[in-house]
Amino acid sequence: MANRTALITGVTGQDGAYLSQLLLDKGYDVHGLIRRSASADVIGARLDWLGIKDQITLHDGNLTDITSLIRILRDVRPDEIYNLGAQSFVKSSWHQPLLTGSVTGMGAANLLEAIRLEAPEARFYQASSSEMYGLIQEEKQSETTPFYPRSPYAAAKLYAHWMTVNYRESFGLHASSGILFNHESPLRGIEFVTRKITDGVARIKLGLEDKLALGNLEAKRDWGHARDYVRAMWAMLQQDTPDDYVVATGRTASVREFCELAFAHAGLEMGAHIEVDPRFLRPAEVDVLLGNPAKAREKLGWEAETTLEGLVAEMVDADLQRLS
Repeated sequence: MANRTALITGVTGQDGAYLSQLLLDKGYDVHGLIRRSASADVIGARLDWLGIKDQITLHDGNLTDITSLIRILRDVRPDEIYNLGAQSFVKSSWHQPLLTGSVTGMGAANLLEAIRLEAPEARFYQASSSEMYGLIQEEKQSETTPFYPRSPYAAAKLYAHWMTVNYRESFGLHASSGILFNHESPLRGIEFVTRKITDGVARIKLGLEDKLALGNLEAKRDWGHARDYVRAMWAMLQQDTPDDYVVATGRTASVREFCELAFAHAGLEMGAHIEVDPRFLRPAEVDVLLGNPAKAREKLGWEAETTLEGLVAEMVDADLQRLS
């Protein structure tokens, strides 16, 4: 049997890197979409960190340019397509709401339309987000919990999510969405709060900094490891019937608790180093997110393997290693 071929948008991001590694291990030919960037020299840093950059075929294109998507689908003929590309930082979505809508929302619609025209047999995965629940309508969020987005990012993700459902139901595409709760790793971007914490702890430990400035310490999230979550993405595209799944640990912890674990792992006293800075507060806060992964466990046989404690330790150790 010939190798299966996968195309990943957002291939150079955290999830794209771990997903690429997983698919390569399974014998796939892996192709990635990369957009033209001024920082081309650092764009493959995560793939380099995993030692897999040379095993991936990269294609120049952009989610906002449907002609590039059609060209790439025609060239690659993928069996599976994973749409992980997005303007994915919630805070930036307030500064660039229209760009976020174009890339995160319309970009997904462009890709779905390109698939309908060029590769209707391919299986499609859409990276939906727990941020779509926003102002939560149920204590534990499942696939049937109503959405209430609280940021331009969440609204754009919701558009992409419903377009995926519509293309599945209208055109019979094998299109599934993973409603992923927060997932972190040593490959998380430095602008995200978890990585900002572990990087800050490492800098304080090494004597490079003395303070760590953060926003809302009481916000609660359901945090898992990206390496676990990409297994769920793959599992969705192996199902006979496409569907939507919540991917989460079912455990919630506050930013403050994440900090406590990170400082403790480095043998530091947290109280002496944390400062709350109003600049890092959101215009509309999402106070708590807690996922119910029962459907993914039952239908996909998936569950999170990495504990929060294990995740934090791995991230702090990686940042200490980087900075040493």
